[in-house]
Amino acid sequence: MPIITILPNEEYCPGGAVVQADRGTSICEALLEHAIPIEHACEMSCACTTCHVVVRKGYGSLGEPDESEEDLLDRAWGLEPTSRLSCQAILSDQDVTIEIPKYSINHAKE
Repeated sequence: MPIITILPNEEYCPGGAVVQADRGTSICEALLEHAIPIEHACEMSCACTTCHVVVRKGYGSLGEPDESEEDLLDRAWGLEPTSRLSCQAILSDQDVTIEIPKYSINHAKE
């Protein structure tokens, strides 16, 4: 079972967290199953960028993003080379470390 390390995020996970998830689960599903309320305005249908995360470790284990995900990521706040939509990032056997950006298109805080 892969482990997801979530770096501290003031809104969603102030102290950070470490959770286990089944292989084949999306990062978004895993976070929600562990009561980390990441935004997912399109209900995980790859139609928005509210579940954007930056993968700090284990990016290569998630597989390549498809063209529709890449097109959406172009509109995400704080885009980095290892950004993914967590609803599309499917876990393999490797552990990952993620950061949830402070802002999203749907949820800006001052």
